[in-house]
Amino acid sequence: MTGAELTDKKKTLRKEILKVRDGLTKEQQKRAEVLITERILGHQWYYLSDILLAFVSYGSEISTLDILEEALRTGKKVYVPKIVSGEDMLFFRIHSLDDLSEGYKGIPEPDGRSEVYEYDEKEAMRTLLLMPGVAFDPYRNRIGYGKGFYDRFLADKEGLRLRSIAIGHCCQMTDQLPTSELDVKPYQVILV
Repeated sequence: MTGAELTDKKKTLRKEILKVRDGLTKEQQKRAEVLITERILGHQWYYLSDILLAFVSYGSEISTLDILEEALRTGKKVYVPKIVSGEDMLFFRIHSLDDLSEGYKGIPEPDGRSEVYEYDEKEAMRTLLLMPGVAFDPYRNRIGYGKGFYDRFLADKEGLRLRSIAIGHCCQMTDQLPTSELDVKPYQVILV
């Protein structure tokens, strides 16, 4: 498959899955939020982590707000992504959800003036990364929104990849995703 064919296939699949996810009812969304919050807060990696890198949910993504609030309440160092220079994603520390305002594509982001997450191989086992995604398959493959932010961010962070969990709705699962060698798999996928 050529690069253009792969891109087209991913684009088509992305549209199909997003249409289904966007069609979830408020009740389905709330149920998924409660279940994923319970699964993550009860996960051994969360319990053992001092640092949480987590996305701020947007649109029909499964909500991460309760997870972020609990991590902040219990004293974990919480970092969330901000797109800088239109190409790169950096994680900035937040101390409250009030530190967020509308950013890239309308997604809540920190202002970029706080502490930036610096990867440290020794700290990786005390860190948990939660990833969003559009589509997943049983082989832990993931398709994001098409810009490759997480793939680039994780490319040289082996220890962090080993502590990554992608989360989403069950309707985001498909049989097999088209992939390239640049696609980084999360270590676990939890869909509810």
